[in-house]
Amino acid sequence: MPVDQAHLRKHMLLSPHGPGRVTPAQAYRAFEDRTATLVDVRERDEFEAGHAPGALLAPLLRLTDGADVPIGDGRNLVLLCRSGRRSQQAVQLLAEGGTEAVDVAGGMCAWADQGLPVRDAHGAAGIVI
Repeated sequence: MPVDQAHLRKHMLLSPHGPGRVTPAQAYRAFEDRTATLVDVRERDEFEAGHAPGALLAPLLRLTDGADVPIGDGRNLVLLCRSGRRSQQAVQLLAEGGTEAVDVAGGMCAWADQGLPVRDAHGAAGIVI
């Protein structure tokens, strides 16, 4: 599914961190606008400790084994991990399979540093591990 680059330019302003990367604020705004699906590619224990509310879990190791990525209603896929390294790998992996996505520069660490919400598995305030 192609990423709507025109929408990214108009509404998210492509990140200064490079092509295919967005800032945490841009990702959050796109999720809130219902134009993006957030997909967290960390492991379950990391996700349960603290994740972006509404994010779907699709660990990178499962994606490399051929598992399908959760795709929601034609929305842009925005991938997250702890620092941005695994999500970049996932973007490349998905591209090889014909699915376009962008990743969040700085990952969940940058997300939390910018004061965006982080929730644990029970919906309480979470932490990024």
